[in-house]
Amino acid sequence: MYGTEQIIPGTIIAGPELEPIEGYICVKRGIITEIGEERTPSKNIIAPCFVNAHTHLGDSVFKDPPLGRTSGFRIQRDLDALVKPPDGLKHRILRDTPYKTLIEGMRKSLLDMIETGTCAFADFREGGVVGVAALNKALEGLKLHSMTLGRPTEPELPTQVVLAEVRRILLHSTGLGISGANDLDFKLLENISTCTRQHRKIFAIHAGEKDTSDIEKALSLKPDLLVHLTNATRKDIEDVADAKIPVVVCPRSNLITGAGIAPVAEMLEAGIKVAAGTDNVMLNSVNMFAEMEFMSKIFSIDDRQVFKICTLNGSFVMGSNSTGSIQKGNKANLMILNGNSNNLAGIKNPISGITRRARPDDILSVLHS
Repeated sequence: MYGTEQIIPGTIIAGPELEPIEGYICVKRGIITEIGEERTPSKNIIAPCFVNAHTHLGDSVFKDPPLGRTSGFRIQRDLDALVKPPDGLKHRILRDTPYKTLIEGMRKSLLDMIETGTCAFADFREGGVVGVAALNKALEGLKLHSMTLGRPTEPELPTQVVLAEVRRILLHSTGLGISGANDLDFKLLENISTCTRQHRKIFAIHAGEKDTSDIEKALSLKPDLLVHLTNATRKDIEDVADAKIPVVVCPRSNLITGAGIAPVAEMLEAGIKVAAGTDNVMLNSVNMFAEMEFMSKIFSIDDRQVFKICTLNGSFVMGSNSTGSIQKGNKANLMILNGNSNNLAGIKNPISGITRRARPDDILSVLHS
């Protein structure tokens, strides 16, 4: 029962430094009440849940775009044709998708998040007020922490009309999530960012995905969050670090779109808080195990840092430190993995084992608070 205390034995990936501890964890009413160290025969691995810090869940209605050489459409050559508003392929599909179908598609992806160990996500929600409402509807009854970042539907309209829509969006969302500083009139963007701050909401923006031309402009808007920075130069990284702006990287998505590989090691070295997201559902599932394994094999950073990027750093980006690490008093958002599964049996280092090879089918249960 929810009101009774649960005692879960195993190897606990504990605290802000993610140190493995053999023992047990006590959970009552969704809060971690005790962590004890003792020898245990349990092969459980108890880990923090994932935070998927950048998604586009509306893409759940379009999961199989053509990618092959013979399809007549090469993602690597046509990123703008695929995702750039207002007339990229995905935006045309979203406009033609019935509201009920959109909700159903997003709901499936949200359920997939829960089943694959994610407890929180940040979504760049297309479709204005209606798009935000659709995601809020899809979330009903689900134990997921969400950051919903909307955007105006017709930014080419007069400024006052666009800002009126922005204010309506801000009433029902966590903030604004803009596609990029080159995609809208810059004066309008300045007004939108000012309006967002006045409402004390989050202003987030894509930057440096295709090239560096929008990074300086994005920084001048004083965003709370940047996404991608795939093509960031050393100076760009220093500027972001000086501004103390967290960055969300999306390695699998950037690879398939030909955007490149984000300089994550350099960002971390500069002191930037880096989180990770799966980006467009049309290109990648919301499975953070896949994102984590991919990162562990392409970036020259240790496994503990990769795991932190996919869990605790995402919690920081979401403004929810108490939902992140496993420590007394924090919310119990936990994955309990079978350390004796056919896949994980024999691992010596639980952090490396989870980061490099764990899969959703290794999960025994998930606790969400």
